[in-house]
Amino acid sequence: MRTRTNTGRGRRVTALIAAAGKGTRLGAAIPKAFVTLRRRSLVERSTTAMITSGVVDEIIVLISPDMEAYAADLLDRRGLLRNGEVPVRLVHGGGERADSVWQGLQAIDDSEGVVLIHDSARALTPPGLVARVTRSVLAGNVGVIPVLPVADTIKRIDAPEGSTVAETPSRALLRAVQTPQGFDLATLREANRAYFAEDDPGFVATDDASLLEWRGHPVTCVPGDPMAFKVTTPLDMMLARTIVDEAEPTVFDVPGCGASEEAPEETRTGDGS
Repeated sequence: MRTRTNTGRGRRVTALIAAAGKGTRLGAAIPKAFVTLRRRSLVERSTTAMITSGVVDEIIVLISPDMEAYAADLLDRRGLLRNGEVPVRLVHGGGERADSVWQGLQAIDDSEGVVLIHDSARALTPPGLVARVTRSVLAGNVGVIPVLPVADTIKRIDAPEGSTVAETPSRALLRAVQTPQGFDLATLREANRAYFAEDDPGFVATDDASLLEWRGHPVTCVPGDPMAFKVTTPLDMMLARTIVDEAEPTVFDVPGCGASEEAPEETRTGDGS
């Protein structure tokens, strides 16, 4: 049994794992969350990271209705539905990621807790990063995102299908955003409720933190981790397989994102498979 690190905080932490998408860019025959990475599916690895973080009280895996039986059987056979540490349950997601998250938020039996939103495709996310984001929310931040410095020069073009550069923003002010993203549950629920009440909110919420920004709430950045990359394309899968084969991923200190706090002992996610 792992030591709980949020004991005494008085707030329940629920993790929503988004696993309802099709993942067409990966080119797999099944939804991306269930593609295996060295004998363990992406959703299994993401769920395990939440369990071993020591800060999560409940996990809700958001799945498409047609994958419910498959997901339940898989997670049960792997010992995750009845892992003895953290309750895990399945909830039907929606047609889009934002719809799935909203369904998950409504399924949480709490009003004053903390919620983590995580992409199942970020399957090598170290448990230490989960703990880092959670601790920041428990410290009083209503929205927390893990970020990395941007290595490439970014150009803003003049139109979605355009070919003319309109601006070159400074990389010093740009960050690549990862998951899990952490939130005060009531604040994120209110932002989602307002978003879905609008016929045209004027923007597409590409991540959950953007909803808090839209509602005028501050969003705090904490150092991300290179291992929390998203498996989206076949090249990403090749990288993930190489990492699993060669070494167990651990938390890295990331320059330009603030000082990394010491990670708990359970930061390793590799299983030697």
